[in-house]
Amino acid sequence: MGGTRRIDPVNCSVARALSVVGERWSLLIVREAIDGVTRFNDFRDRLGIAGNLLAARLDSLVAAGVLLRVPYREPGTRQRYEYRLTRRGLDLRPTLLALLEWGDRYLADPEGPSVVVRHHSADDEHACEEPVRISLECAAGHRDLPPSAIHRTPGPGARFVDST
Repeated sequence: MGGTRRIDPVNCSVARALSVVGERWSLLIVREAIDGVTRFNDFRDRLGIAGNLLAARLDSLVAAGVLLRVPYREPGTRQRYEYRLTRRGLDLRPTLLALLEWGDRYLADPEGPSVVVRHHSADDEHACEEPVRISLECAAGHRDLPPSAIHRTPGPGARFVDST
């Protein structure tokens, strides 16, 4: 019986992304960094994470290029480090918003979500304070695509495996 060719699921950008940020604490650290947290003790206090686990997650996010470790020194203390988001880290914002939107829809308290992300900027004259939501859009500009209107096709880096 002849097999069919399919895209190799191991050669997958989703799997690669999850290897960087798929562990629970990693995305929570990125969430806090997006909110402006930069220092170890502040991450630890806000997240309630053990110091050794936080150190390991920060190291992995730095190694993956999501955070940049920047030295600083308070007067009279030893050198410490701040953790700042890189472009790669900032580009995770839509991922966090998508997870927030899904969590609000299916897992929020009966009273509603604990956080609402709103359109706001000091230098944006069009900021309206309305809730922000994720929208799927194709390269031609068609917006709010339903799940039935999208599908996966082989990309330039696709590898194939035979299946029976």
